[in-house]
Parts: sequence; C-alpha cells; structure tokens
Amino acid sequence: MTRETVAELPGAVLPGALSESLHAELVAFRRDLHMHPELGNQEFRTTAAIKERLERAGLKPRVLVTGTGLICDIGHTEGERSGVPLLALRADIDALPIPDTKDCAYRSTVPDRAHACGHDVHTTIVLGAGLVLAALHAQGLLSRPVRLIFQPAEEQLPGGALTAIADGALEGVGRILALHCDPKVECGRIGLRHGPITSACDRLDVALDGPGGHTARPHLTTDLVTAAARVATDVPALIARRVDTRSGLALTWGRIESGHAPNVIPQHAELSGTVRCLDLDAWRDAPDIVHAAIDEVATLHGAKSEITYVRGVPPVVNDRETAELLRRAMVARRGLDSVESTEQSLGGEDFSWYLEHVPGAMARLGVRRPGERTVRDLHQGDFDADENAITVGVELFTAAALMESPGV
Repeated sequence: MTRETVAELPGAVLPGALSESLHAELVAFRRDLHMHPELGNQEFRTTAAIKERLERAGLKPRVLVTGTGLICDIGHTEGERSGVPLLALRADIDALPIPDTKDCAYRSTVPDRAHACGHDVHTTIVLGAGLVLAALHAQGLLSRPVRLIFQPAEEQLPGGALTAIADGALEGVGRILALHCDPKVECGRIGLRHGPITSACDRLDVALDGPGGHTARPHLTTDLVTAAARVATDVPALIARRVDTRSGLALTWGRIESGHAPNVIPQHAELSGTVRCLDLDAWRDAPDIVHAAIDEVATLHGAKSEITYVRGVPPVVNDRETAELLRRAMVARRGLDSVESTEQSLGGEDFSWYLEHVPGAMARLGVRRPGERTVRDLHQGDFDADENAITVGVELFTAAALMESPGV
C-alpha cells in the first residue's frame, strides 16, 4: 500500500482505526485530566502531561511562550518549509470555575473547578489522533504534514486562540479542524453545517451613578434601582429593534446589583451580561448600538452611565470545503447515518479567530450515551461524556488527515 492510494480506500480498510489498547490509554488520560482541571493560562500540569506523551512517541512538541499550551508537528519538523501546507487539529485544554457535582471515580479533585465543557475530551482526541498519525507517518502513509494545536484559555475572552496564533500556531497551515462536545447528539454521530455554527460573544459591564437618598423622597434623588431595572429590561428590547432580526443580536444580563438597605435609594448600581450575535456584520456594529441604547435609557432616568464593552469572539463560520472534508471522513468511518445537520448555536468559541486566517471547520461531536434520556448540558456541574466518543473523534481526525489533498 502506498501513501498515494490511501485517500482512495473505502472506509472499511482506511487505516488509522484506534486499537483497544490505545483507546483504554486515552480514556485513562482523559480521566486524569478530568480529575485535575486547570483554568485558562494555568494549565501547567495539563501541558506537561500532553508534552510527555508526545515526546514518548518520538515527537517534538513546543510549549507556547506563555508557558501553557503547545504545538507539535507530524510529518516534518516545525518551521521546516516542505512546500506542503499543514493540516491543523486544534484542541482547547482549559476548564471552568464551577464545582463538579458528578458521583464518579474520576470526579474533579480541585474544589470549584471542572471540565464541564468537554475540553478534556477535545484534548484527548487530538492527542490520540497525533499518536495514530505519527505511526502512520512512520509507515509512509501520511501524505501531508499535520500540526497539533493544544490551546490554552478558550473560556477567557477574547480567547487563548489569539495567544497561539501570535506564537506561530498557524504558520504554514493551510486548513484547520476542530471538534466540540455536544450532549444533544448521540455518541457515534457528529453534527455539521456550512457557514456559521456558533455566534459572536462579547462581555458587557455597566455602572450607573446618581445622587441617592431616602425612599420617602424619591423625587429628590436619582432612583438608581428603577434606572437599573429599566436598563435591564428596556435595553435588550431597544437593541432588538435596531438591527435586522435575522442577525440574532441579543443582550442577556447575568448580574445586577444595587443598594444595601430597604429604605435607602443607593448612589450606585451595576449590571453585567453578554452580547451574542449570529451575524458577523451585525456583530461589528454591536458596540455602538449597545452603547447608544444604554445611554438613552440611563439618561431618561437621570443616571450617569459608564459602559465597559469587552470584545469577545466572532462567530465560527465553517468553510464549505472543510466541512465537506469532515463529512466525508465521518462517512468513511461510520457510514452515511453518522452525520446530521445541526443548528447555529448562540454559544461563543474562539476557534473563530483561526478562521480569520485560514479555512477550517468545527464539528459537533456526539457525547450522549445511546438511550440516555437526560441531556447533561455544557457548563453544568454534572456534565459528562460517553468516552466512546474519544475513539469516534480520533478516527474522524485521522480519516480527514488521510483523505485531505496535500495541495490545499
């Protein structure tokens, strides 16, 4: 078998299937990560574990300049100019600042820290794909070089993807792939779509100020509690009427605070929330629209507003050709019924920053156990994944690497 014929093989004989022993090793690796979650830019133990396993396989990973996260090339030494663009496989490695509420042997050992978004699964899949592809490369069966990107701080706006890109993660890359766990999709399947698959996400903090006073004389004060309440309710409604409704621009508050006593009108109030948007053009206009709406409502109630608008991430917009590569790879491994259409989510993902530079696509990886009725949603303390999804993800990525044209 020559490497030139690999991409034409039917799925039944396509190399890169995961052995039982490697699956068991990867499950153990994932559980170790799950028990030791680390927040963004603090993933030192996680980075060391990935690095050690890649080096044991004879690879030469490079830790990013920030000290967490790493990249590793298969098929040539990083920085070598072979003339063939690399196919990048990206994983995010950070956890969330929430408690793990599951009752299982691999429950988090770190208080108020949990891998409740599946990043431990993503990391394990890219590691496993790297190990399999390294073995295939040694056999002469890998027609284009591959880069593994283990990225820190995805959960922090504007995202650790920018750190990885600044450190050269995309140099020489021609295409990039990613997966994200989806508890709504059954294990053994993936969700795909062309075009936007996630939304833009920004953070918003608002401070309102004015002279307070006694609740018996609100006419002599700026009633900040009422002003904050009106900002909380009226601003989202105003925004929805100032853009095309198809853009999905939405402001949702997560925090509102004001006052300390029932008979005192406070002098200060605070609101915090997120701005999400389905459409890239509307996202670019969102800061001006949100600022204007807040100022109008605050002024109407005599409050002075101070707005902190933190740009987050644009939508992930799947390249059609790359999404089709993922579809073909999944069908080769699991058959026609293994791919389903998926909707655009209002969640944000900093994978979008890579797509500002190179074509790529993200698939939704099914992690719901077959027959399980309860959907354990992302960012919840009881989130867990069917660990058979690790094999699915590894075999999807290896198939994509084998089927991808080296000239792209």
